Amino acid sequence: MTTVRTSEEDSPAPSEPKKPAKSTKAKILDAVRWLAILLVVAFAAKALTDNWTEFWHTLSDVAWQSSVLSLVALILAIMVSTWGWQVLVDDLGKPIGYIRGAQICLVGSLGKYVPGSVWAYLLQMELGRKAGLARARIFTGSLIQLGVGVVSALVVSLLAAPAVFSNSPRAMWLFVLIPVGLALLHPRVLTWGTSLVLRLLRRPPLERPLTWGVVLKTFGASTLAWVLQGVHLWLLANSVGAPGFSGFVLCVGAMAVAMTVGTFAFILPSGIGVREVAQVAVLTASGLTVGQATAFAVASRVMFTVADLLTAGFAAGAAWATDRRPATA
Repeated sequence: MTTVRTSEEDSPAPSEPKKPAKSTKAKILDAVRWLAILLVVAFAAKALTDNWTEFWHTLSDVAWQSSVLSLVALILAIMVSTWGWQVLVDDLGKPIGYIRGAQICLVGSLGKYVPGSVWAYLLQMELGRKAGLARARIFTGSLIQLGVGVVSALVVSLLAAPAVFSNSPRAMWLFVLIPVGLALLHPRVLTWGTSLVLRLLRRPPLERPLTWGVVLKTFGASTLAWVLQGVHLWLLANSVGAPGFSGFVLCVGAMAVAMTVGTFAFILPSGIGVREVAQVAVLTASGLTVGQATAFAVASRVMFTVADLLTAGFAAGAAWATDRRPATA
């Protein structure tokens, strides 16, 4: 039985042209949010500078066209993944639109650079609250996207199965999870599982079941994001002679494996180290030397940081410009 949805943002906007003065508590919360944003940007900048020298040395052997296109592929992957997140959040209440959703999702995601990736979810919830959305709604959207994204990654990682098995035979158990994961994506099962997690966290369950449309859009966005991330890695690796199409297929599977493993290494900032191990294992299977594979894995991490900072900055700027735009009658 479904219940009627209620939403904190359903109430009409106040008609008064003048906003009421902020309370002291609201000012303190704003200051804390800004401090948190500055902190995560500082951690991201540190990750960037720590690897910059090796990154620049690696790119010196790569055609600039490949480097630029590789970064563009990453930016597109982030934009597509953000759209999948926004679809979920919009389904849980009054639609917020892509610009506002991107600001909450992308700026909040910078929290993954702080040790303990839980900070990304906390920052997203706080930014959502600042925009007038319930924290539970933001957390629920992120939780569902994480689950759908992991299943999508397991499916895509089959492309790198030969390389993964040759380097780590114990990884076979990952692919046993694929049928289970696909079954869990059934809207009824996913709704039940999400509501169960929310109850365990002492939060209200979902107010209405998820639909096939929402699940398929989120799954499709995650899958396309993995492919674009594979394009990013392939453009770097192919510049030194990695096999063409077969290398591309391996790179797509490698990114799906690497990003999934990095997601669950939540103690480390942005899965640092774990992601690179998976990338190197697959890149060496495509014909690169260990030294080349390691260099490209480090270059990939730096480019991810650059793409994260660029997209978060553009999203924040677009949301700010939208807020300052005069309201029409």
